[in-house]
Order: sequence, then structure tokens, then C-alpha cells
Amino acid sequence: MSENYQVTIIGGGPGGYLAALRAASLGLKTAVIEKEDLGGVCLNHGCIPTKVLTHGASLYRRIHSAGEFGFELQNIDFSFARLQEKKKEVVEELTGHIGELLKNSKVDVFSGTAKALTPNLVNITLKTGEEIKIETENIIIATGSEEIFPPTPGLDLPGVITSWEALALEELPETMVVIGGGVIALEMASIFSGLGSKVTIVHRSERLLRRMDLEMVRRLSAYLRKSGLQIMMNTPVKMIEETEGGLKLTASGRKGEEVIEAEKVLLSVGRKATFGDLDLDALGVKYDDGGIEVNSKMETTVPGIYAVGDVTAPGYFLAHVAYHQGLVAAENIAGIDTHFDGSVVPACLFTDPELACVGLSEEEVKEKGFENLQIGKFPFSACGKAVTQNEVEGAVKIIAAGEEQKVIGVHILGPHASDLIQEGALAVARGAFAAELAELIHPHPTLSESVWEAAMVINKSPLHFGRR
Repeated sequence: MSENYQVTIIGGGPGGYLAALRAASLGLKTAVIEKEDLGGVCLNHGCIPTKVLTHGASLYRRIHSAGEFGFELQNIDFSFARLQEKKKEVVEELTGHIGELLKNSKVDVFSGTAKALTPNLVNITLKTGEEIKIETENIIIATGSEEIFPPTPGLDLPGVITSWEALALEELPETMVVIGGGVIALEMASIFSGLGSKVTIVHRSERLLRRMDLEMVRRLSAYLRKSGLQIMMNTPVKMIEETEGGLKLTASGRKGEEVIEAEKVLLSVGRKATFGDLDLDALGVKYDDGGIEVNSKMETTVPGIYAVGDVTAPGYFLAHVAYHQGLVAAENIAGIDTHFDGSVVPACLFTDPELACVGLSEEEVKEKGFENLQIGKFPFSACGKAVTQNEVEGAVKIIAAGEEQKVIGVHILGPHASDLIQEGALAVARGAFAAELAELIHPHPTLSESVWEAAMVINKSPLHFGRR
């Protein structure tokens, strides 16, 4: 059996299925090959399921503070199993929706593994065991990423899990150690801590979230500790051992050897590009440990072969980056001259409170030597809407530079930071001035007024809070 396609996409995650939908909309005969479930890690084991649990943890915390608003709630029951059922329902609904979109767009979906024999010939081993070959004019590699496993003794023990297994737990563990200090580590720690587990983060480095603004990370760390989460920095893990009650983790701390016991140990030290069953060397595609080399059109070093998402270098490991790269690849295949610009990419951390950023951090700005640097900050404790809903932790921080005070960085720690950051992304991407943000009318009462007020601080005219 042999079929001919104009575009064959290996991987049905965010970058893959978006590329397929865009290619089909441009009239290209398109195929997607996915070895597991449509939606990839993001939809099945990452972004979406974690947000269901994050929302559940948020509700749990707010229910217990409902007394401030006049509610008298007693004997509140919580079912972790029911929350997991809700997560499963959401994932199934969204994966089903993607399947319908691809079907309605007349994209052929193959369930199995793919191996590109040449830039124009792909062998597919279906889940049934049958093998077929398809001919194609172009290939888009969207094989994603996988967990990094450091050489730590004991990582193969029962009870040592990754975020995948954590999201599938049937019972809430009483105690958990999270190894790592990145986005996934903090989100998972925040979820389980918020649901009632006693959680300890153990991180080998001296700081968390190395790509985010240090001041905002420190403020977040303080809030997380206040909520009951224990954080141990500069504490590399030496080994993990089994005990009668679970697991024992031995680490090198500031005061010497540290021993922590827990029911579960969650490993989350980072992710790396994975190439699936593809032999990139045989294809002639250039790559290194950081991923596949691509240009701004998402072209690899081999004509007709493109790559998008986590598999590309440098690794953003963000679903929204994969989305845009998938669109760019599909449009270039269709003859539309489109380029991916990764200079302005918002990043979001879904802890409680949330942390979101775009542009340069204060440390990066100072390292680059920008002149006439101005920083405007406005706390949510002075925002009317935040006070009304009892979500006053955090602040908006705007960084501007130059004679005209161009906005070059926006950092938001607080309620709905992931939604508010898009105004900052637009400001940074379009080179807006702080004065322009300050002149823009923001609706009242809203959380977005905090962005306006932070811009007002840069203009030396704070209204509802003193200049800081």
C-alpha cells in the first residue's frame, strides 16, 4: 500500500496537529502519524491535565477561606479520585475534539510509529503490526521531548515517579519529595501541596526558575513556603533507597548530609528533545543534544524536511511556541514566506499565585547595559479587584529603558498572571513605551489596572500606591 501526500507530519502534539490543520486549510494533502494519543505530552500528560488538578487545588484552598465571605462550611469532603476522573474527562473531550478537527479537515491520521527512509518516503508501523509506506513531498518532524533522568542511584525504585505517573495517581500521597526547580517541578509541588500532601522540593541549584526574573522568583518562593511547601536549595540528591514506609532520599545540604523520607519521590529535572524512531544521521539532518537545527522557516538542513516544537534547538519546551512553529512550517510548505520570531515569547508558571513573564528580566537588562533604566512596580494588595476577591499576593513589574522608556520586560506574580501577561507581550513585541501603557484606558475594577499602575510608576505619577 502506498499513498502520496504533500505533507507528512511525524508527531501529533501541539506543533504537529496545528501544522496539519494549517496545511489542510491551505489545500495540501496531509497526513499525521502519532504513536500514542493526539495532543502529545501537552494535552495528555502535561499542560491540560495539570491545569485541571491546579484548578482543583485552587478551589480546595479557597473553600477553606470562604468564611471571610460569610460561608459556614463544615465537614468538607474531598475525593482525589473524583478530581482525577474530571481530569480524564477533560483530556478525553479535548483529544476527541482534535480528532474531529483533523477528520473534518480531511487529514489522514495514522496510529503507529514512523521512520523516514528518505526525505520523500516514510515507513509506518501501525499499532496492528501492519507496515505501510507513504510517499510525501515534505516531512515535518514533531516528535517532542522526553524526561531527563540523571545518573542518581535509586531512580528505578517503585515510588519514584515522573509527572506522568503523578498525574495518574489513584490516591493522594501523604508525603512527597519533588526533585527539581523548574516549571514542572514547582507546578506539581504546588498542586500536591495545595491538595493536602506534605511536599518538599529538593533542588541542586542556588535558585529556582533560572529563566525568570530573580526578584519575582524570590517573592514566589516566599509565598510557596508560607503556604506550607518546604524548599531546600543547593541540595543535590546523592541516592534514593527503599524504606519500610516508602522511600528515603539522601542529599548533600548546606549543613551536611540531609535525609528525607516520603511516600513518593517525583523526578522533574528537565526535558530533552526526542527523535522517536528517526535516523537523523541517515537522513542527513543536522542536530545535537539540544535538538534539530532549524532556520526561521522551520527548515532543517535537508530540503523538504522541517522540524517544529520541543524537538528543535534551542529548546523552548512551550506548547504555544510549538503552535506557532507548526503554522510557520505549514505556510512555508504552501509557498507563503513566513518566519518564526522567538524573541518575544511569554512564559507562564501555574502555581498559586501564578508567575508570568515576557521580555528581559532585571538581571538580563543590567547585564546588557541598557541606559536610563526605569522599573515600575505595583502590588496587587493595592488593586481594588484583587482586594475584593482576596487575592492580594504578588505584583506587576514593568522594565523600561532608553530616553523614551520603551517597555523591554514585563513580569507578573499574582492572580491570573497567565492571562494578564499578554498585554505585556504586545507591548514588548511592538516596542511600546511605558507612557503609552499609562495612557491606555483600562477597565475598572479589574486586575489589568495593576499593569496600568505599574506603567504610571515609570512615568513618576503613581496613583493608588507610593513610588517604589
